[in-house]
Amino acid sequence: MLLTPELINRIVPLEIKARQIVEGFISGLHKSPYYGFSVEFAEHRPYNPGDDLRHLDWKVYGKSERYYVKQYEEETNLRCYMMMDVSSSMQFRYFADWSKLRYAVHLAAAISYMLHRQRDGCGLVPFDRELGEVVPAKSSYAHLMHLYRNLDGILDRYDGEAPEIRQTASAGAIHKLAERISRRSLVVLFTDLFENVQKQDELVSALKHLRHKKHEVILFHLLEKRSERELDFPDERFVFRDMETGGEMDVIPGQIRRDYQKKMAEYTKDFHITCSEANIAYEEVDTQDPFDLALLAFLNKRRRLM
Repeated sequence: MLLTPELINRIVPLEIKARQIVEGFISGLHKSPYYGFSVEFAEHRPYNPGDDLRHLDWKVYGKSERYYVKQYEEETNLRCYMMMDVSSSMQFRYFADWSKLRYAVHLAAAISYMLHRQRDGCGLVPFDRELGEVVPAKSSYAHLMHLYRNLDGILDRYDGEAPEIRQTASAGAIHKLAERISRRSLVVLFTDLFENVQKQDELVSALKHLRHKKHEVILFHLLEKRSERELDFPDERFVFRDMETGGEMDVIPGQIRRDYQKKMAEYTKDFHITCSEANIAYEEVDTQDPFDLALLAFLNKRRRLM
């Protein structure tokens, strides 16, 4: 049997793929204009006056002539909850190799790996119309493996060929999570924002609820831009089906492309401005792009929280 890239992608554990994504990102970072950006995944921290000298790592001192203290499990700096939209529209792909959901799962896995290396706690919250099982934020290696099993489970359950229709109701799920987590945390939301446009105010209100509870928020808006933003399809007759309602529309893309692009640009611009005013980080992510810009945005957000 030939080990094709597709087969390797199917059999390689998510842990290994997450590590490859992060290590590739870090390698590229140091070759880019961002060189010098602090991405310290050390299992140590610099010595501060008053630290117990018994925890100094003399091997590290011998190599660097700098004092570092070993970090332990309880020295968690940050708690992060990753909210994963598992509604039907997240399964869409046309030009991209992966669906939005598969892309989001791998991005979440990479972020989890980064958090674990920095002794930060990470949890997972899938949702569609309802809040799914909440995996609490912890920082142990065993918990990281548990998190990866849950992420794999999301793909096994929701990224099939003939899925059941699951609509999005982000606002209700976010409100429920805001009431469940008491300690100040970072909430990372992975979603394509495909729900009733009239409910945008409800979604913004829910995000503000998180901010009111003193949580920091970063929203990754996942789109396959070539199809979903640009409507870059051949100018022939298409039947577009709403993946969350089953409704269909007979369309020739060239006849509506300009108006569609304008409305999409207005929608995302307005949402971006609203998020900015509420001090919510908004990042648009193209599922045909590498993970680098999304990971850089996450690291910048985390650094501002420390």
